[in-house]
Amino acid sequence: MMRGSSRSINTQNLDRTVCMTNCPTLIVTVGLPARGKTYISKKLTRYLNWIDVPTKEFNVGQYRRECLKIYKSFEFFRPDNEEGLMIRKQCALAALNDVRQYLREEGGQVAVFDATNTTRERRGTIVKFAEQNGYKVFFVESICEDPDVIAQNIVQVKLGSPDYTDCNTEEAVEDFMKRIKCYENSYQPLDEVLDRELSYIKIMDVGRRYLVNRVLDHIQSRIVYYLMNIHITPRSIYLCRHGESDLNVMGRIGGDSGLSVRGKEFGRCLGRFIQDQNIRDLKVWTSQMKRTIQTAEALSEPYEQWKALNEIDAGVCEEMMYEEIQENYPLEFALRDQDKYRYRYPKGESYEDLVQRLEPVIMELERQENVMVICHQAVMRCLLAYFLDKSAEELPYLKCPLHTVLKLTPVAYGCKVESISLNIEAVNTHRDRPENVDITRISEEALRTVPAYQ
Repeated sequence: MMRGSSRSINTQNLDRTVCMTNCPTLIVTVGLPARGKTYISKKLTRYLNWIDVPTKEFNVGQYRRECLKIYKSFEFFRPDNEEGLMIRKQCALAALNDVRQYLREEGGQVAVFDATNTTRERRGTIVKFAEQNGYKVFFVESICEDPDVIAQNIVQVKLGSPDYTDCNTEEAVEDFMKRIKCYENSYQPLDEVLDRELSYIKIMDVGRRYLVNRVLDHIQSRIVYYLMNIHITPRSIYLCRHGESDLNVMGRIGGDSGLSVRGKEFGRCLGRFIQDQNIRDLKVWTSQMKRTIQTAEALSEPYEQWKALNEIDAGVCEEMMYEEIQENYPLEFALRDQDKYRYRYPKGESYEDLVQRLEPVIMELERQENVMVICHQAVMRCLLAYFLDKSAEELPYLKCPLHTVLKLTPVAYGCKVESISLNIEAVNTHRDRPENVDITRISEEALRTVPAYQ
């Protein structure tokens, strides 16, 4: 008889996936080359996967590169190049076949079809494909006339493309500008009258203006809200945990204790680090818990408290040591190890709950420029998983040590990460997943990966 837990094992449905869409959704990008379509596609895919909506992008340019191993020049994209038109059509159809496979056979809920899709005829083909397969379609059109933004996008993204591996910069830019010209004459933007029955968002000049039409459901409204919050202004996001707390030193999880002596020293070092960085208009966010507030107090910077940034609620296990949880709630301890992302502490939270709680924080982080977030281990893992595109399985095991700052700098299609240790000793609070997660395991097996706190 296992003490302390009356929970039935069957109540933890470890294989479930919550379906947030009443039918699969096909997101279709529209726009000339170098308008940020792939940037939008990748960010949107990352966001939807983070909120547990299985999503995959299908970049037609990638299909073309696999089909046509050697790219010669913009001539391939000329509207009078019949061979080029045929190959591009075949690649689009191959991508749509893979979309069908993903949404029908692989458990996908959203597919992002990333291509120019600049003609009404091509968009009509996609709509027909979606109707035949029972998908909803949502178009995302990016329109930009700012030559500086276009030039920056070409240099940052397109010149790194396999198409231009053996080209010098000048030749590559010239070829790509001619490639854009090939699309301009036939480009038919989404039209408020002709396309009034379609669901879409038009993003103009990198988010200066938006036009939204016929948002049909919950998932489309979330897509719109997300796209209206992202920007491309260069900035950095600094993530760190609070300084070491008294409960950290005792090996106890959760609670609301203050900082240890070393934790206070970390706060002072963090203040010096921030000053040395000379960050323009830095905003500092904390949770509403003592240990993050005390850390921020040492910075000599104004800070904002977010309840959403509070640590995961461990429910009945708050302020317990892992050894005590194993002794009193061995079944719970094993169930958590089996699916740490979805496991919910009795009267507490799961990582899945935490991601939902943190969604407004992510939205605001996307809207802001330079921000430092002083938070907690589970919270930092969730934020980091969003920026680094980590899966639900990886998220609960990301390493976020005390007294270390992670500097995240968004780059073309991802995020550059720098880990900066402030060289103040602290206990290790990271517990790896044990190999044996069976509910019948002995205590020694269950506690094998518990860190040594002293």
